Amino acid sequence: MKNNCLKKITAAALSVFFVSAFYAQEKSLYNSSAKIKIWRDVEKTKAPQKKVRGANISYLIPYFADEKINTGAAVIVCPGGSYHHLGMGHEGKKVAAWFKSHGINAFVLRYRVSQEGFHHPAMLEDIQRSIQIVRENAAEWKINVNKIGAIGFSAGGHLVVMAGSFGDKENELSKHGISTSVSLKPNFVMPIYPVVSMQYDIGHAWSRKSLIGKNPSQEMLDKFSLEKQMTRDMCPVFLLTNKDDRTVMYENSVRLDQALTKAGVPHVFILNETGDHGFGMGNGKFVQETRWNEEWLLPWVKEQIK
Repeated sequence: MKNNCLKKITAAALSVFFVSAFYAQEKSLYNSSAKIKIWRDVEKTKAPQKKVRGANISYLIPYFADEKINTGAAVIVCPGGSYHHLGMGHEGKKVAAWFKSHGINAFVLRYRVSQEGFHHPAMLEDIQRSIQIVRENAAEWKINVNKIGAIGFSAGGHLVVMAGSFGDKENELSKHGISTSVSLKPNFVMPIYPVVSMQYDIGHAWSRKSLIGKNPSQEMLDKFSLEKQMTRDMCPVFLLTNKDDRTVMYENSVRLDQALTKAGVPHVFILNETGDHGFGMGNGKFVQETRWNEEWLLPWVKEQIK
């Protein structure tokens, strides 16, 4: 009798489990917080030209805005970490939660880094693939395809500017046999205390080594020194840094500002005397005193998405 009862309870539990599992698979991603493995469908094809090394490492964490306040805009969030590691907290998840609270859908990008043995073009592949996925799913996710930006911190700032500058001119996805009709270029970018230059006089050595190796050619140094890549078709830019930055020389941002101005690119450049590096959207002194995200960033973003 006891065994029969146990069998019935077990069968019922399994039934609930399988129904729940089926429902979890079927429900829309829009109503879940599941990680989006950005290369999953590419890997499933098993085609040699589509092989992506480290495909299991890269993913997006979605923060969908509540329907009542959804602006239809979206932002891909790229944490910093010298292209070596990632600050997923104060430069990732907290940033995405902040955007979500203002009705802006956000996706934290966990991109490949050198700590795991990856260099260029892995990082650019990951952000281009992310932009593609967000644009191709925009209708389902209630996002306007023309209101998709990217924010990045430190090396993540370099990555979002690279995405804006290289955009559709350097399609890394085609190397994996991926064809898409959507633009791989963000509509606006927000580099915060960014790495910009790879030149030896002001470039951030760790980011340079992580991105393009120990002894890059002058051609590679110039290509990834983004102050040398600005043209009129660059998307609008919100640029912020501090003069007392002890990690990335603030001259990186000064050179980017000069290049943007010369190219006639719409942008805002905020250069503070103090505030150092790495504040993100954490609970540090700089964020509390300036409320930079609320007072400076938010009004600019609203202008881009109105």
